[in-house]
Amino acid sequence: MPEITFVRGDATTPSGKGPKIIAHVCNDVGGWGKGFVLALSRRWPEPERAYRAWHRDRPHNDFGLGAVQLVQVGPRTWVANMVGQRGIRTGGNGVPVRYDAIDTALTGLATHALALGASVHMPRIGCGLAGGKWSRVEPLVTERLVGRGISVTVYDHGDHTGNRAGGSARAGG
Repeated sequence: MPEITFVRGDATTPSGKGPKIIAHVCNDVGGWGKGFVLALSRRWPEPERAYRAWHRDRPHNDFGLGAVQLVQVGPRTWVANMVGQRGIRTGGNGVPVRYDAIDTALTGLATHALALGASVHMPRIGCGLAGGKWSRVEPLVTERLVGRGISVTVYDHGDHTGNRAGGSARAGG
């Protein structure tokens, strides 16, 4: 079975050939302005615009925890906005990450990736501002994506050491 490839770099400039999907975790309150989304917005305006419209029109669409929105940003490149975070603050209710929502979103992402013949590229989703632990997210990525034959590359940015069990302050959503 293939494994997740870990590299140091920027997930907004995915390496390799063929169609690519850049996956990240969004919140369920329409907030876009901190974390990995800033890097996405610096590179392409479409993912933020699509996410905000998706949230704004939520009474009439599938927006909610576990949903995936695929946004094309290049001829063979898409961004997957995956709703896997309840709210935006860590506090009395614990961390915003919702592992079950990430699991559901990854299942939907797999369907898109297989249909497009795409590889998936991501930071350590759910492990930045969402407050999640990579030790909980990695098995979901392995089962839902790698287990279905989808090539996955995880990008560590900045001073991260590459320790698979760790998290990254810059990664995630």
